Amino acid sequence: MNENTLQEQARERAQELPGAGLEHPFGPEWEVFKVRDKVFMLLTAITGEPIVIVKAAPEDGKALREQYENVTPGYHMNKQHWITLHPGGELRKQLVDDLVTESYLLVVEGLPHAQRPVDPGTFGRHDQ
Repeated sequence: MNENTLQEQARERAQELPGAGLEHPFGPEWEVFKVRDKVFMLLTAITGEPIVIVKAAPEDGKALREQYENVTPGYHMNKQHWITLHPGGELRKQLVDDLVTESYLLVVEGLPHAQRPVDPGTFGRHDQ
């Protein structure tokens, strides 16, 4: 994915998620997407390239970092629970959508049941 497309795709997917909102608590260089005041995605170009930072289960993050050269540990975040997506390379639209959705669901799972905008066990699952 090229530089602009990566962030555009991540932003579009985040805006589709129930209860998701955009804030700029760290200034205009950072787009911070939250669900119920909990961060699930950050976009910035402060590193010199437009990057996307999302939450990932530790084992998934490790596997993604091994499989894709443009997936690295989370920039300025807990390296075990966050990953950074860099433009270029072989990240596909569906993978970016899936990673944004998974990050969102990981955060929703940590919310009290009454605050969850969706059921993380069934949201987005297309069971036949």
